[in-house]
This record gives sequence, C-alpha cells and structure tokens, in this order.
Amino acid sequence: MNNQFKFLLYFSCALFLISSCKKEAAETPESAPAITGVEASYYVAVNNELLLKPTIENRVDSLVWTVNGQRAANALQYNFKVKDAGTYNVVITAYNRGNIIQKVIQITVARYLSQQTNTNTILTLEASAKFAGKNDVKWEIVSAPSELYRISANGAPTALFTAVTKGSYQVKVSSGELIDTLLVNVQQPEKSQSPFTAKVFDYLPAPGQFVNELPKYEKGDTYETILAKVSKTIVGEETSFITLGGWGGYVVLGFDHTITNVAGRRDFRIEGNAFGANSNPRPNPPFGGSCEPGIIMVAYDKNKNGKPDEDEWYEIKGSGSTSPENEPWYTAAITAKVDLRTLRNYEMTYQRPANETPGTPDGVASIKNYIQWTNNQGEQGYKIKNTFHSQSYYPAWVKDDKLTFKGIRLSQNGMDESGQGSYFVLYAFNYGYADNFPNNDDRAGIDIDWAVDKNGNKVNLPGIDFVKVYTGVDQENGWLGENSTEVGRGQDLHMSGINIATIQP
Repeated sequence: MNNQFKFLLYFSCALFLISSCKKEAAETPESAPAITGVEASYYVAVNNELLLKPTIENRVDSLVWTVNGQRAANALQYNFKVKDAGTYNVVITAYNRGNIIQKVIQITVARYLSQQTNTNTILTLEASAKFAGKNDVKWEIVSAPSELYRISANGAPTALFTAVTKGSYQVKVSSGELIDTLLVNVQQPEKSQSPFTAKVFDYLPAPGQFVNELPKYEKGDTYETILAKVSKTIVGEETSFITLGGWGGYVVLGFDHTITNVAGRRDFRIEGNAFGANSNPRPNPPFGGSCEPGIIMVAYDKNKNGKPDEDEWYEIKGSGSTSPENEPWYTAAITAKVDLRTLRNYEMTYQRPANETPGTPDGVASIKNYIQWTNNQGEQGYKIKNTFHSQSYYPAWVKDDKLTFKGIRLSQNGMDESGQGSYFVLYAFNYGYADNFPNNDDRAGIDIDWAVDKNGNKVNLPGIDFVKVYTGVDQENGWLGENSTEVGRGQDLHMSGINIATIQP
C-alpha cells in the first residue's frame, strides 16, 4: 500500500469519526436548566415595577417570558409593570439542547390605598368600599423592611397596624376573590422616642416595710409631690426602685410611644430588684431568692388622649394566673404548708395603725398587731412591723384611714428552707410577672400576646401604651417581712434592639 493511499484512507476515517461525534453530541441532551430565585406569587401595585431576576442552574440557550400567554421578553431578567389591576400569570421558559423547562409565577396587581404614620404608633387601616359589610376580611403584610410590626384584625374591613422600623409596608386585604393592596409609609417622628418609661400616672402602695422610704416621704408631702418623686425615680434611662408595698399596692406608668406587639417575641419588661439565693439549703432547687412577683396589666391608648382613663385594661396572664400547680416549686410548697390558693376576685382592706412605736427605748422592736386587715374571704388579721424599719408602713400622705385594693392574689411562693425561721427563699413563677426574675434574665421579658380580657379570653393587641403593676402575693416571711413588689424602669425591648423569643403558655 503506497503512502498516498494510506493518507486517503486515514483522512476518510477521521472525517467519519468527526461526523459520528457531531451526530452523537447533537443527539445527547444537556442537563436541564433549573429555575430558582423567584417566588410562586407576588403582590404589586398598579404602575409599580417588580424586577424578576431568577437564578438559572446549568447552561441555557434562551429564556423567554410570557404574560397571560403573550410573549413579553427574551432575557435573563424581566421588569414586570402593568397599568391595570388584576391577576397575571407570568411563565418563564428556559431552553437548552434537548430541554424545555417552565416556571409559572402568579402576580396580583392591585390599586394602592396609601396611608402614612410614624414608628411605634397605632394606625387604623380601612379597606376600600367594596369590602363593606364583609366579616371574613383577611389582612396580611406581604412586604416589609423588617419583622418588627403588628397588624391586628378580627375579620372586619378595618385593622390596627403599628411598626418599629421605618419604611414601606405592603398590606394585602382580601375577602374571597376581592383583593386590594395598601401601602403604609412609616416614618420616624420629629421628636425622638425613648425605649424607657416616660411618665407615671398613678401610685398607691399598700402598707409595707419600705413604704415612705422608696420613695422617701417628707413632712408635708402630698399625693402630687410623691408622684413627682416616683417619676424622678423610675422615668428615663438612669433609674432606681420604688416599692409597691404589700398585696395590691400599685403604680401606673406609660411610654412616649406604643410598644409594638411583635409576633414570636417578648416585647417589654418592667425592672425590679429580684435576685437569686446564694446558699439555698434545698438540693437542686428551682430559681428562687428574693422573687416578689407583681401582676402586670396593660392597655393601649384607644381614645388617643395620652391618658389611661377610659381605655380597657388587660391582664398579662402569667404562669400562676389560676393555679401554681405547674410551678417547679409546687410540691415543696405543699410540704411547707404555704397558702397555695389563687384568688381571682380578691379584695383586701388595710386600716391605718393606731400605734407606731412598741414602747421600747430604741423604738424598733417588732409590733405583731400593727396594721389590721380584712379580706372578702371572711378572714382578718394584722400585718407585722419588723425590727429593721421603724417608719410608718402606712403611706403617710394618704388621708383615708382605710385602703382597699382589688385584683388577683397569687399563691404564696416563700418558704423557710432552714426550718428554723432563719433562711427564707421566695421562688420565681415560670413567667409573666415583674420583679420575678433578675432584669438581665430573658425570663423577665413580657409578651403582649399573653394578654387576656376580664373574662380570661386571649386578645389580639397591636401594642400597648400603659402598664399597671401591683403586688401579687400576700405573705409574711418571718424576719424578712412581707412580699412587696419593687419596680424600676419599664423598657421597650424592640426599640432597645433586644430579641428575646417568647413561649407559648
């Protein structure tokens, strides 16, 4: 075989192999494209732009967009914008060798009903007239600059909205096939807001060993001057503590804004002076020490007059609201034979003491029959004056000789763990109270979603403006004295950037 023939033979074989490879390559499909990075549905307003920019995995030769069956674009991204309200089906079709892949997106286009408000302010939203008379109206946030917002509704064409973060919030309103979109523009108010207590509206402690000391009573003080002292003590960032005295004593405070009820988070806390015991002789005890739980009531400024006057109060339903049976110290309390009754409609009346000194030279020996009390359970007795505090335990600025308080009386939580009257431990309830855990403990945080109405029904509050705290336990703890809730500043956790997950009771 000569060289020329060999060359022609080799050349023919090479052409055949190349042709075969091309044919095989043409017949073998590539890996199919995968379309991700876009949602199945969107909500947008008339004439607003929505940039759709999908992520395409694997090679693609062409990306075609159709809107309601009409070809709209051939590009890697598409800027959707229409002038008419309605529902639009957008189909993305990706092509490569041997593959055609589609993804369908539904875009609801509505006409905006725009409103404007400030951060941490309750705004009433109203749906358009076409929703009039509907009782199945659904409200939902479909676009927001953060998760720190709340929309509260009960099926009506109106809803309450508040947000912590400025920006634009898109709200979808729907009832059956009826759909609208509202745009709420949230701005920062001109006057800066504080996360801490801004005002004290009322204060009346029940008799207790720190009354007339926290704050300090001075001769001539009136209700107004004492209220000013309370305000100076617990308003603002740098604060101390006031006492609420024995069971029922209370304080009412407010903020310069609405504390937003953010879903899934604890929203605020009321500081106290609770702390844990250092040397509890009980082995492996639950948290306890000086825990003097204050019951918390909340309200929002429904009439928008800045005062807690005609606004409804709601109870923050704590873990001991109806019974202490689920508290970790319950079994020990049975053994200790403390009063474990929870009394929901309790009343207690204190009498001004007839005698302040026991007739001893130092004037600080205890007085067992000091302040007489009666309750609506047919019981009566006396509060003790101990050896550590010689001032009057009855609020000296109060002119009335009797003080009556009403509310919920929690189970007693204090136990003599020494068995000799020398070491008392006041145990914490699981959640829901002031002065119950140390302030830096997450369990001191309060979720507004724990609020219930006077009938015990859960309520859906957009936020709160006012807080009332009153001493929840009526108990004498030997030389330690009575349970008395102490209160410091209140704090909006969201404005402070503190994220504490809630629990579901």
